[in-house]
Amino acid sequence: MRRFGVLITALIAILFAFPACAQTLAIRAGNVIDPATGKVATNQIILVKDQKIVEIGPSVSIPSDAQVIDLSNEWLMPGVMDTHTHVTFLEHDLQHTLETNYLIEGKGTRVLFGLKTSQILLNAGITTVRDVGNEAEYASVDVRNAINRGWFTGPTILTSGKIIAPFGGQGKHIPPEVGPVWRYEYIDADGPEEIRKAVRENIFYGADLIKLVSDNTGAYYYSEEEIRAATNEAHSANRAVAVHVLGGQAARNVIMGGADSIEHGWNLDDDLLRLMKEKGVFLAGTDFPAIHLKAAGYHNADKIGANIIDRLTRAYKIGVKLTFSTDTVTEMPNETRADMAWDYLAVWRAAGVPPNEILKAMTTNAAELLRIQKERGAIATGLYADIIAMPSSPLDDIESMRKINFVMKNGAVIRNDASKNPK
Repeated sequence: MRRFGVLITALIAILFAFPACAQTLAIRAGNVIDPATGKVATNQIILVKDQKIVEIGPSVSIPSDAQVIDLSNEWLMPGVMDTHTHVTFLEHDLQHTLETNYLIEGKGTRVLFGLKTSQILLNAGITTVRDVGNEAEYASVDVRNAINRGWFTGPTILTSGKIIAPFGGQGKHIPPEVGPVWRYEYIDADGPEEIRKAVRENIFYGADLIKLVSDNTGAYYYSEEEIRAATNEAHSANRAVAVHVLGGQAARNVIMGGADSIEHGWNLDDDLLRLMKEKGVFLAGTDFPAIHLKAAGYHNADKIGANIIDRLTRAYKIGVKLTFSTDTVTEMPNETRADMAWDYLAVWRAAGVPPNEILKAMTTNAAELLRIQKERGAIATGLYADIIAMPSSPLDDIESMRKINFVMKNGAVIRNDASKNPK
């Protein structure tokens, strides 16, 4: 009897070692948007198997054993990408320094918060995020790894690890006897050699990209030589470089130093924007709605909001490559982080950016910046099946994004409030 039990256990082990082939899903798609061109293909059949799109077209044959999902009345597009997030970070008190958070939340709490945040974003149709620091001791790396291992559902996460900055990070007036508490989230690096070492350290601990803070750190900002040291080191390891910078000479150094993206850039003048276009530098503008700034306690929220709209308007007209980015680290009453992400749509509308270009910033441009355009960012054969749908066209009204009712991630249905009785 004991030998029989051992045999059964061995057979079970063999079965689990060779999982059954994944079932094919066939989506009847009424309208499929190509954000790269703004064109719409109607009455398409999308076949999905083994996480990817294997065929798409108007006359694709549906296998007899396929599960059919009827989205014939819907508008489909690739999943949204947010290129500036902090999924493991919630700033509890904007009136005090970032370091106050370290006293009330350990890494474990940050990881769990990151899982919660990631799942909220995915359920709303944000299927890929670029997490750019403020993640404690590599908490976002842990969240990414847990999702990638299949322990939890969540978006694709690309994370930068600790932020590299001049001495002190983004801290202010910390008493010397307290010690360098900011190193919980930052790496001090001054001079090219320290920067190169910091890049290597981040990559060792699992970073998918590199994030630097140039200005807004105190009396100093990084030189072109220092930025170049970071980009050379990161690019040699096939990692992109994002740099927090607001404007002025610091921004010029970032652009000339070969960075892949400027984060924020609220004070960029037209000359700098034209230089960004010339050099192919992306703008992840984190275009905060004034309503969020007011809720955060900024007394000049309307002025800051108007400045952001003006900069976004000029960047679009000049032709800078734009990506959708939120930088949400606070909470609004009765809104999730996904709800807050859609609040940014009003800023893009106010800046005169047409819906097709907003969708491009959410998908095509974002995938290029994240270096995953051969994997995601379009509904096309061979790409991962990250697909969202909604009942009305976002090309006609970008606010339709708030009504997303179908989400597929890596070929798995996460949410389906739209389909007519899957067969």
